[in-house]
Amino acid sequence: MTLYHYPPQTALKRVIPKTRIYDGAGASTALRERFTREVEQILWAQKLAPETLNLPATKAVPEIQVIHLTPKGDSIHDDVLRAIDRAIPFPLIFEIHHGAQVEPAAAYKRPSEAEAGKWVIHDPLRAPRTTSRAPLPVAVNMRALYDGMLAPFIPVTAQAGEDVETRLARAAAIRAKEKEINALQTKMQRETQFNIKLTLHGQLAKAQAEFEYLKNGGAG
Repeated sequence: MTLYHYPPQTALKRVIPKTRIYDGAGASTALRERFTREVEQILWAQKLAPETLNLPATKAVPEIQVIHLTPKGDSIHDDVLRAIDRAIPFPLIFEIHHGAQVEPAAAYKRPSEAEAGKWVIHDPLRAPRTTSRAPLPVAVNMRALYDGMLAPFIPVTAQAGEDVETRLARAAAIRAKEKEINALQTKMQRETQFNIKLTLHGQLAKAQAEFEYLKNGGAG
């Protein structure tokens, strides 16, 4: 479940001007035009913070902001989500509202260790549109809450002791390995020389074994 019920005291419902996002993200002309084409409204819907949830902040997650997006058409490009993430210096949870259906999205975000005040932002993750909401995950601090809210977005089962960033890296490695396997299978289908086909078969078997290893969390 990736949509949540939020306590009433977290509600803000403040419209964010697109110009604020443009300025904060350093938006190019092309990106501004995409906002104009795709986004009707950006709403700062909820503020999840120590003063609204009675959970202690952490250095990595002082607050979490919930952003509602109203699209003009049927979709909003990932570049729009990336720009909003660059412009707002807190971890974000997006809700893209398509009438009664809501498309949840989020990109894992953490403070940069190399440059103070900067954030490392991963690619956005999206979940299927839904109307169902669940209670917020039980957490002891804001970091644990953020990890719990992000967990359902990550398309691999968590292994014991595996944190969100490690799990995201494993999911990316699995996607890359899937592409490698598909490319090798295509090459094998087209190849006519037996010796080259034999080499490709060995490479494919190795890639498939690595794929299974990654899926199992490196447990073999």
